[in-house]
Amino acid sequence: MNYIHNPFVLFGYDGPEYFCDRQIETEQLTSSLRNGRNITLTAPRRMGKTTLIKHVFNRIGSKGSGVYCFYMDIFATHSLADFVSLFGRTVIGRLDSSPEKALGMAAGTIRSARLVFSADMMGQSQVSLEFLPQYAEEVLGEIFEYMRRSGKECYVAIDEFQQLVEYAETGVEALLRSYVEQCPNVRFIFSGSKQDIMDDIFSNPRRPFYRSTEKMRLSVISEESYYSFARKHMLGAGKKLSIEVFHYVYSLFGGHTWYVQNILNHLYECSSDCITNDDVLQCVNRIVESESEEYKKHYASLTQNQAYLLRAIAKEGCVGAINSSAFIQRYSLKGSSSVNKALAFLLDNEYVCRSDKGYIVYDRFMNIWLSVQ
Repeated sequence: MNYIHNPFVLFGYDGPEYFCDRQIETEQLTSSLRNGRNITLTAPRRMGKTTLIKHVFNRIGSKGSGVYCFYMDIFATHSLADFVSLFGRTVIGRLDSSPEKALGMAAGTIRSARLVFSADMMGQSQVSLEFLPQYAEEVLGEIFEYMRRSGKECYVAIDEFQQLVEYAETGVEALLRSYVEQCPNVRFIFSGSKQDIMDDIFSNPRRPFYRSTEKMRLSVISEESYYSFARKHMLGAGKKLSIEVFHYVYSLFGGHTWYVQNILNHLYECSSDCITNDDVLQCVNRIVESESEEYKKHYASLTQNQAYLLRAIAKEGCVGAINSSAFIQRYSLKGSSSVNKALAFLLDNEYVCRSDKGYIVYDRFMNIWLSVQ
């Protein structure tokens, strides 16, 4: 691993030293995969599901283990052809210790697409696919056949899996499910951030993936475990972080991983040797101020009903009974039907998400900005 200047990593995975807790989830995910069970992993965005996946893959797919792990985020894909192209770039040429042998096997299997070879900035071989969109189904089948014929133990994580429902093509879920079933040497993690859509994909009897996976929902890291992690790294830099100050940080964001991590990242670079609540507030205010223009643009793009509801949720912090007369009257909202219509838009566009206790603003820093408007 590269040298890390700040141990509170905000993006990517930099090894177990900088990964906080998740011991139970790591064991559960590892055990399920190694025992042949596919997994549906759901969590709100920025809760840490991607880093958990990469932590598990780092553990079971270490060099020399004979296990091959692949991660792909399909959020930016818009069609089956996009999916197939990304899948091919992720997998092809990597299923052997000898790149030449792996590429030779791929060339003998992928017949409906042209393999295009190139090198990245480090001189490592890269492979992409060129194919006509109407042959996407055939190419997808050939990629799965390439994996099956390899005989290798493989694990594939498909992140933001709910993006499939946005594809114009019909039958994508059924097609993918049929190929998944034909690869006994490949296990899958289907990961997503939109709970309602993911639930429908995997729990609706009318859909192809119904009851085909073991379900796992990622929640917050416990405050005790997170404090132990934070205190250790702060002490390593000669900084004192009291349990009271950490509780203030943790409570401010409801334990939501990325937001807690972001504040810790900023506190690590502050000049104070003994971190205080005032230091925390300064970090929060600096972050919110840096994003305020972006928040103004988003807020201005909303209709009046959507904007008023979003601000009301922010001021409440969490709203359980969103159609209650008390909530509607307190913030001068229109009737329940208008609230429900505005809520549907805010949920679909991820301004708001539903927690175990009620509806909250998705972006916790935006929530702070809204609460003082």
